[in-house]
Amino acid sequence: MRIPSEWDLPAGWDSVDYQPLLDCLHVDLPRELLIHALCHRSYAYEHPGIPNNERLEFLGDSVLSICVTEQLFRQYPERSEGELAKMRANIVSGFSLARIANTLGTKGLGEYLLLGRGEEMTGGRSKESILADATEALFGATHITHGIEVSRRVVLGLMQPLIDNAGTAGISLDWKTSLQEYAASHYNSAPTYYITSTGPDHAKEFFATGIIAGRAFGTGAGTNKKKAEQAAAKNTWEAIQEHHPGVPISKQVEATLAGMPAHDVDLDENPTMPRYALDNGGSSTSAVTLTSPAEH
Repeated sequence: MRIPSEWDLPAGWDSVDYQPLLDCLHVDLPRELLIHALCHRSYAYEHPGIPNNERLEFLGDSVLSICVTEQLFRQYPERSEGELAKMRANIVSGFSLARIANTLGTKGLGEYLLLGRGEEMTGGRSKESILADATEALFGATHITHGIEVSRRVVLGLMQPLIDNAGTAGISLDWKTSLQEYAASHYNSAPTYYITSTGPDHAKEFFATGIIAGRAFGTGAGTNKKKAEQAAAKNTWEAIQEHHPGVPISKQVEATLAGMPAHDVDLDENPTMPRYALDNGGSSTSAVTLTSPAEH
């Protein structure tokens, strides 16, 4: 396929051998679409005219999810919805996708990426989030080119060992234990939970904020402490898998959290700290999530 003339590609791009990468995927992709899938937004920003891979990543994320979900459903008929959800979260995590990315091609997917100068200088070719996103973009490109059946074959060709392992050595079946294991291996730290409650003794509502390595990632609510902590652990896990950086926590912020469990938290008094909000959508018993200002 002819590459559009307005695409500002680096010198030597036309001599790059993508065949080892395609061989690992066991699929053929148009060269234009393949380059599209490998183009990080940092490169597209510096070279107007070439599209970044975020739309393909968006599609590939859904393709990955449906293929893995369906396989888990078929392979583990005895597992509950909650158990399957935890297994899937582990399988499709950024950590897992980055590990797979490093097996693609001759030296890993990183060598094929188009990165801006800043990302290149800061080790972008080995960043977990960039590798995971590019892997999903390749799944999206496969789906655009070949449809769901070929996409399923490609996805399961890479993910099946993780699916098999999830049945015997997968993450624990409660969110707090799962998060504790993940935090120990990735942060060398244990999660802590800040608990507050409101309401009369006969109808208390509990709120928990999950903290790892000095950063708040997610919050949860429930009718008792255990339920609130489980909800916070679930949202913390999911935030980490989605590469949420978390919000730095200081002693001042800890005190603020303790006093305002489910309201906007104003950190104007400490301008060095990010602003964020705890929002339970008006429901005191539903899980709540931690968001940054850009997400509001």
